[in-house]
Parts: sequence; structure tokens; C-alpha cells
Amino acid sequence: MTVAGTDSGGSAGLACDLKTFLGCGVHGVFAVTAVTVQNSVGVTGVHEIPPATVAAQIDSVAGDIGVGAAKTGMLASAPIIEAIAGAFARNGIGRGLASPLLVDPVCASMHGDALLRDDALDALRDRLFPMATLVTLNLDEVRLLTGVEVTDRTGAEKAARALHALGPEYVLVKGGHLHETPDSPDLLFDGTDFVELTAPRRPTRHTHGGGDCLGAATTAALARGAGVVAAVRAGKAYVTQAVAGSYPLGAGVGPVGHFWWGPGGQQG
Repeated sequence: MTVAGTDSGGSAGLACDLKTFLGCGVHGVFAVTAVTVQNSVGVTGVHEIPPATVAAQIDSVAGDIGVGAAKTGMLASAPIIEAIAGAFARNGIGRGLASPLLVDPVCASMHGDALLRDDALDALRDRLFPMATLVTLNLDEVRLLTGVEVTDRTGAEKAARALHALGPEYVLVKGGHLHETPDSPDLLFDGTDFVELTAPRRPTRHTHGGGDCLGAATTAALARGAGVVAAVRAGKAYVTQAVAGSYPLGAGVGPVGHFWWGPGGQQG
């Protein structure tokens, strides 16, 4: 399950998550939190869904189809976060419960357009992070939520410790925005041990939806029963190939390529 906002351009948000789920061989279900007016250039409008309706979507799907694992994306506001936290608790979704939960605190689009109200930051930290099996953050989100400016491995470790103190079981600090490094280094932390995952940096600007893709592929692996470390490795492998298969679209930044393994083929 993905609980996230739409992208009318089809590159990020719900569209990206569902395409990634399909590419990873799992059935995707969703709860819509907000509808954005968006294309390859930027976001020009956001319409939030009533919190009770967001929660009702989760209850409806979980009560009938079930949820193997869930992820969050754009959550828009504190009332929406409160509503989904209640729905997750009712339906056994979250840290230590039947269904793992990945929290991706989407605060802004890749173009810098705000996707999260200021009042939602405290709700993320206090309400949702303690429920998370895994939180995944890019460096801009790390800085916004912890005040830590990550420029190297030492900074990434400091940020991971600060984030883990907020209550999640695992933290993944993503290093894709360390553009001066030849590789794209991510750092996974469980409160005791660090695991570094690296991949070659691809020479392309078309990476729209890359963070969503990583989270969705990791969630798909969790739904199949993988442990967190193995699931993150699977997600990293998938998004690395998706970035390599990205393509131009519209006048701005194009999307990652979800079906890099070929139509009707098998994921490698």
C-alpha cells in the first residue's frame, strides 16, 4: 500500500509507487492524500483530501484485501498525518505489528515546491516516526527535520543517530544529493550498526520519482517477507537500474524508468 499524493505528470507520487509495485511483481493498493497540479516543470496547485476520507481508504483496503507492507509519501498536513496514524494502528500497520511501515517524509517536490505544511513537521516527528519500521530521507529532508547539514559520512552518521532517536526501527539517510561524489551513497542505521549501500552515479538529470521508486521497491520487498536490510538492498538495486533507464519527458525533468528489465520480463 502507498499513502501519498498524485502527480498529474505521472512521474512521482502515487503513479510512481504503483508502477514500481507492478515492476517488482506485487499488487499495489493506495490511499490518496492530496491531488497536485504538476508536470515535468513543477507543482502549481495542491488540493488536500479530507483526513477522514484518507483514513477510510486505508480501513477499506486493509479490512478486505489486506496490506503486506505500507509506505507513505506526500502527507500534506498534520490532520492527515493524525488520521493515517490512527488507521495504521487499527489495521496492524507499523513497527512491531503485522505489516511493516516505510515512512518517506516528502516535504517538497524535486523542483523545490512545498508539499508539506509547517504544522506537519512536528506530527511527522512525534506521531509517525515512532510507528515506522523504516524512515527514508534525502539530505534536504534531513536538514529540515534535524538541522544537520550532511556533506560526508560523518555528517550522515550524525543525522542517522538524530533521526533514530525519534523512534523508528531503522533509518536510511540517502546520499543522492551529494553530487560531488562519484557514487550515490546511502547509509542505513538500526540504532547500533551502520550499513552503507553505494551505486555508481548515473550521468542524467532525469530522476523525477527516484526517491518514491526507492521507497516503493523497498516496500515491495518487505511485503514479500524480506528483512529490512535485504529489502533496502533490493530497493537500491531496483532504483539504480531505473535511473539508468530514465528518459526525457516534457520541458523539465523526466522520470526514472520503472520497466528497465523489459515488458513482460523478469526483474534481475
